[in-house]
Amino acid sequence: MSRNKTRAAEIDDVNKSIIELLQQDGRRSFASIGKAVGLSEAAVRHRVHRLQDLGVIQIVAVTNPLELGFPRQAMIGIKVVGELEPVAEELGSYDEVDYVVITAGGFDLLVEVVCEDDDHLLEIVSQRIRAIDGVVGTETFMYLSLRKQTYTWGVR
Repeated sequence: MSRNKTRAAEIDDVNKSIIELLQQDGRRSFASIGKAVGLSEAAVRHRVHRLQDLGVIQIVAVTNPLELGFPRQAMIGIKVVGELEPVAEELGSYDEVDYVVITAGGFDLLVEVVCEDDDHLLEIVSQRIRAIDGVVGTETFMYLSLRKQTYTWGVR
């Protein structure tokens, strides 16, 4: 059985409920989750750790970049000639990059960056991204106002 089929088999309705509860509050106790889904605290702990080990979930603090001194956010569309994976790997190594996706359409890659200011954004685009072998074009979409960012979309 493939890794994806194995992972899918482990996402039963109870695990889905656990994931949804953690999406609502990542600090929720295993005991509280257990009461909600009808399992013991130990059983929930085991399931959560298994989901983490499989890479299905991460439990992290979601920050507000504005409050941490990073007021400039942007999505950058990148066009590449040649292999996409090495470019995506390089971009993923940048501290300022929090999102890298290989796409189909007008851009080969979309990258979200979080920067200290416009000069920082310019340095990333001009001196670092455009200097990567294979990058032939970029288009920067600066965020003017973030209206919605959520991680509570649940599981289907």
